[in-house]
Amino acid sequence: MKFAFAETEIEITHPDAASVLAEVRARLGAGTGFALATINLDHLVKLRDAPAFRAAYAQQDMVVADGNPIVWLSRLAGQPVSLVPGSDLVLPLVQAAAQGGRPVVLFGSTTEALTGAAQTLRERVPGVEVPLCIAPPFGFDPAGPAAQEMLGRIAAVGPCLCLIALGAPKQEIFAAFGRRLAPSAGFASVGAGVDFLSGHQKRAPDWARRFALEWLWRALQSPKRMVPRYLACAAILPVQALRAWRLRG
Repeated sequence: MKFAFAETEIEITHPDAASVLAEVRARLGAGTGFALATINLDHLVKLRDAPAFRAAYAQQDMVVADGNPIVWLSRLAGQPVSLVPGSDLVLPLVQAAAQGGRPVVLFGSTTEALTGAAQTLRERVPGVEVPLCIAPPFGFDPAGPAAQEMLGRIAAVGPCLCLIALGAPKQEIFAAFGRRLAPSAGFASVGAGVDFLSGHQKRAPDWARRFALEWLWRALQSPKRMVPRYLACAAILPVQALRAWRLRG
């Protein structure tokens, strides 16, 4: 399924977790690197008015559906895909790296959160190596000189998996920059997935995810931040639904 924004088209490239993990394993094994993004409705809102974000998304090698509204739109378009939340991908991605003998780099969030996440990964994934954790400073430019220096450090690790926890659009922009400066690294934009590992953020309980109510749980936990975001997401749904309907063959 594709989403059109002016001159840019964003395509969901992999329909499910199995297919994206298969390509991740192949790329990690070959040391060819990749950029993986997990698209959701909030991203669609941001993509409308952010040319740099659209350009970064267009450079992602893999895009999966992170959010039930994206899944519902794909079904409406007659091009169904499965839900692949970035947070659910973290452990499988790290397991794929460990099994292939590739180290894992943690990037974003805070030093404390990254330290906790690295410890959790070492406890839960046999054989994983986490040689580098980088927490950029507040106001970090994901395509600026500091990012270039940090990507040099990641490139020095060699073929690896880099989990990026910056939030959109910074993480996708950093991943696109990384594809040029650290081409043997696999960059996966996983948002809060790293903080969930460390316990610095609490994920919605199983019942909320099972009934597609994670959005409501998050809104209740952080109303000032999440309610305006969800209202903006709701506002674009009618237009997106109409576009999806027109894609039916």
